[in-house]
Amino acid sequence: MYELSVLSVSLLIAMGFLAGIINTMAGGGSNLTIPALMVMGLPADIANATNRVSVFFQSLTAANGFKSHGKLEIPDLKKIVGVTLIGGLAGALLASYMPAELLKPTLLISMITMAGIILFKPGVVAPPEGTQALGISESSSSIPMLLLAGFYGGFVQAGVGFILIAAIAGSLRYDLVRTNALKIVCTLGFTIVALLIFIDNDQILWLPGLILAVGSIVGAHIAVKITINLSQKTLKWFLFLMTIFASAAALLT
Repeated sequence: MYELSVLSVSLLIAMGFLAGIINTMAGGGSNLTIPALMVMGLPADIANATNRVSVFFQSLTAANGFKSHGKLEIPDLKKIVGVTLIGGLAGALLASYMPAELLKPTLLISMITMAGIILFKPGVVAPPEGTQALGISESSSSIPMLLLAGFYGGFVQAGVGFILIAAIAGSLRYDLVRTNALKIVCTLGFTIVALLIFIDNDQILWLPGLILAVGSIVGAHIAVKITINLSQKTLKWFLFLMTIFASAAALLT
């Protein structure tokens, strides 16, 4: 049974705020929010499901922000989101019957791999200026990578941003600002799918989820404004720092 106190409410809002910024600009924010929910006494599977309420609202906020800045004018947008939705549906169904902790080794491997890519193959996640983006039909690796990202996101939110960035920037060659915008819309799509499944299985505690969402909405709104004005190089290094943070958080939780 969980308890809501002034301290726990403040913790949820603060963690939601930080996660809203981190998830909008890179990924790994759920490494803050899921442990915060578990500290309150929520079991891992309920914390995983409840966290999606916050992710939904921060993604909706960030998607609207990127759209207003013209960063979602992408011909393949519906196809990209559609592919991740298929993966997200499968992942969310599995998450309803299997403890999220089983993906901890996968999370660690994905974080370490992403950090290595940024250091040694930065062009994969941050294509050079002027690189022509590809359509799904022009990249043979895009569909399997997007399906994998969607599956992982449907299963457990933590770290999915990094996998989506690798799939979108790595296989479709979008710059990091548009990659982040696409990542947010994909996240919004499979989060809706996951929420519906978790609601059907009565795995969401709405009050802590909505409190968490308050902070995440503010964080996402601020993060969009920051992202639009940052250079590719700065975004790349922020992404690198967040992969290190996410790896440490996964090891300690």
